[in-house]
Amino acid sequence: MLALPFKKGVKRAEKANAIDLYVSGEVLEGGEKAHWESLFEGAVEPLKVEEKKEWAQKLDGVSCSSDAFFPFPDNVHRARKSGVKYLAAPNGSVMDEECIKAADEHGMVFAHTTLRLFHH
Repeated sequence: MLALPFKKGVKRAEKANAIDLYVSGEVLEGGEKAHWESLFEGAVEPLKVEEKKEWAQKLDGVSCSSDAFFPFPDNVHRARKSGVKYLAAPNGSVMDEECIKAADEHGMVFAHTTLRLFHH
C-alpha cells in the first residue's frame, strides 16, 4: 500500500477509500472506476489472490476503535474482513444491540467505552 502511486494532493480519506477498494478487489465500473483511476499517477496492477491470502494469514489480534458509535452492523462485518478481532466504541446508539450481535457472529470482542474524544 505504501508504494501505490497516488497523485500529489490526494487527501487522506480518498487514499483510505481507494486502498479499501484495492484490497477488497471490488470491480468498479463507469464513473466510480474513472474516479478511482484518477487518484493515481499511473496504472495500478490488482492484487493477486495469493497475495491477499498470504497477507490475511499474518493478521492476528487486530483492534479497531472509534470515538463515535458503530452505526450499523455492516461496519462490524467490514472490520472483520480486515482481520479485526477487537472493537471498542462508545455505547448509546440505537444500533448497539445489532452491532454486538454482528460481532458475536464473528467471534469478535466488542467493548463499549464511556469516553468520547470528539463532541459536536
